[in-house]
Amino acid sequence: MSLLDIPDVFIGSTDDGHTFVVLNRLLREPDRLLTEAGFLAREHLGRKLYLLPPGTAQDAHVRAGGAMYGLLAHTHDLVDLSWTTRWSPSHPAVDPDLYFRISDSTIVVTAKTPTARSLLELHGFALGADGLSYHPRGRLDERGLLGAVTAAEAHAYTHGLSARVDLGLPTPADIPPAGRRPGFASGPATPPPARRRTR
Repeated sequence: MSLLDIPDVFIGSTDDGHTFVVLNRLLREPDRLLTEAGFLAREHLGRKLYLLPPGTAQDAHVRAGGAMYGLLAHTHDLVDLSWTTRWSPSHPAVDPDLYFRISDSTIVVTAKTPTARSLLELHGFALGADGLSYHPRGRLDERGLLGAVTAAEAHAYTHGLSARVDLGLPTPADIPPAGRRPGFASGPATPPPARRRTR
């Protein structure tokens, strides 16, 4: 299972600037909400994927924000780790205070300022042997890794720090195939056949 498969809705970005939305649960009206916001629907390795082509950060921020607002009416299990939608007139997207790199279920974080370093330590990240990058303390499963990144990134924004999450996906073609979420079946459960009594 990849990090993309954990929440009902995952919003992310590829290295080439696409914003994408992955739906892991059936929701009402997602096609209308996302296509009206400019996302293009396509099937990709067993999952329905919604793509917003590269554009300006302000445009992606507005489009994804409108779609996210609509999706929140149907679920609160939504994670947004897209760097393409992070736009603020006071915070340029280049050279973020915190830079998260995710690959093969590992996270490496670099921090530019003492405030950013303190924030990472507060969220359970430890300075690596290189003295420059941070890693989660202890071994975390995918859900734990996702929680660590989302908590630290959200906290950073409350302190006016900029953050970027690199999901290790060069293009939309590199988005992994659909995984199966624990506890979710692909269809209604079929009861076992009744046992016939024999004499």
